[in-house]
Amino acid sequence: MRIAEFFQSIQGEGEFAGTPSVFVRTTGCNLRCSFCDTPYTSWSPEGTQEPWEGLLERVLTQDCRHVVLTGGEPMLQPDLVSLSHALGKAGRFVTIETAGTLLRPVHADLMSISPKRANSTPHDLIWTTRHEELRERPDVVARMTREYRYQLKYVIDTPDDVDDVDRHVQSLGGIAPSRVFLMPQGTQADQIRAKTSWLSLAASKRGYSVSPRLHIELFGNRRGT
Repeated sequence: MRIAEFFQSIQGEGEFAGTPSVFVRTTGCNLRCSFCDTPYTSWSPEGTQEPWEGLLERVLTQDCRHVVLTGGEPMLQPDLVSLSHALGKAGRFVTIETAGTLLRPVHADLMSISPKRANSTPHDLIWTTRHEELRERPDVVARMTREYRYQLKYVIDTPDDVDDVDRHVQSLGGIAPSRVFLMPQGTQADQIRAKTSWLSLAASKRGYSVSPRLHIELFGNRRGT
């Protein structure tokens, strides 16, 4: 597997925010989001090739039940299937963080899906068209929400983005509002706090939740956190 980093920290986002977790971050992505906060896994991918068995051993040496398989886009890695199932058999709680454009027969106790909406499109000569062609796979997202315990995390920059989320959730069908998390876009704590104030009101009207970004609040936007 192509791995950018391996570390233990806390989950900063979604349902399990604040939970101590081991992170296995893959490198490589099929999208190029304008607001990507891990460009070393997408725009300029870094990392090493490591066997999934070695990663399993590293995870199991950590005294931590929750494991987050993230990226980049972890679903690009074929060995994610073997690693995720082995972690599940070992009693670890496995969260997979994905954009919902690809699906493999993985094990996941929580499928954390972050569908990329129009606000993610980069202004890039090469990637704009490709990103738009690949970012939206409602069939994949709908299947994930049927087959796994899930959460939908949407990156929000402006109030118009919330209306777009409403349309997307409705188009998927069968989505429980309580499983929808609105997440303020930003890589600085003050940006996140400013957006959270109005985002909280918008979420409460719809029965959605607001996802914090605790890792940025606590550590700043840096690697290994």
